[in-house]
Amino acid sequence: MKIIYMFSGPNLNWLGRRNPEQYGLQTYEALVAHMQALAKAHDVQLEVFQTNHEGELIDALQAAFIKGGVGIILNPGALTHYSYSLHDALEMRTLPVIEVHLSDITTRESWRARSVIEPVV
Repeated sequence: MKIIYMFSGPNLNWLGRRNPEQYGLQTYEALVAHMQALAKAHDVQLEVFQTNHEGELIDALQAAFIKGGVGIILNPGALTHYSYSLHDALEMRTLPVIEVHLSDITTRESWRARSVIEPVV
C-alpha cells in the first residue's frame, strides 16, 4: 500500500483552541480524521506525526526518507520562518514534500511572510 506522511509542527495540536479567528474552530483531531478518510478513499496509508519539538520533527522526516513512500505533507508551523536545521534536513529528502499552512503566511506579520524551507520543498 502507498504511504503518505502528514507531519505537523509546533502548536498545531492546539487547532480549534489557539487563535480561532485565524485558524478556525476545527481541531487537530478532526483534521486528522478528515485526512485519514481521504487517504482511505484513495487506498493510501496515511502516517501522521505532530510534535512541538524541532528535533523530533527532523527525526521523523529522516525516518520517512529511509522508509520511503509516496510523499510528505508538511505543516512546519512557526518553524517555517526560522528553522535552518529543518531546511537542511529537507535538502536531503528522498521523497516529494509539500509545504502547507492553514493561513496565508504572506499576508500576516512581516516575520511570517518568509519561509526558509520553501526553497527546498
